[in-house]
Amino acid sequence: MTHLFLFTDTLSEGYVILVTGLTIVFGGLLLLTLFFKYGLPVMLYIYKIISKGRDKKIKEISPKVNEQFTGEMAAAISAAIHMYLNAQHDNENAVLTIKQARKLYSPWSSKIYSAYGNRL
Repeated sequence: MTHLFLFTDTLSEGYVILVTGLTIVFGGLLLLTLFFKYGLPVMLYIYKIISKGRDKKIKEISPKVNEQFTGEMAAAISAAIHMYLNAQHDNENAVLTIKQARKLYSPWSSKIYSAYGNRL
């Protein structure tokens, strides 16, 4: 009779763990869904209000022209970036040399010192 009680107690404990785990997982998924559906758009809207003010259309934005920035300067900058990106990686020889390492004697791996090596 006591054996049946222990089995029922273990079974009910398993159900408690199952229900608790499922509640945590699906509750977390529900919270993430609500956050991405409602919370994130509200946060983005508030960020847009704080950072930019009202929305501007592309026609309303006038580019600031710098008369001192010439095409030669743009070419020099782009050439420097190109040289930097190409010089960043060295072209090395693709030959792989493998040398066999000399194995030194180690008493730690010797069978004569192990418990199974010396049978008396």
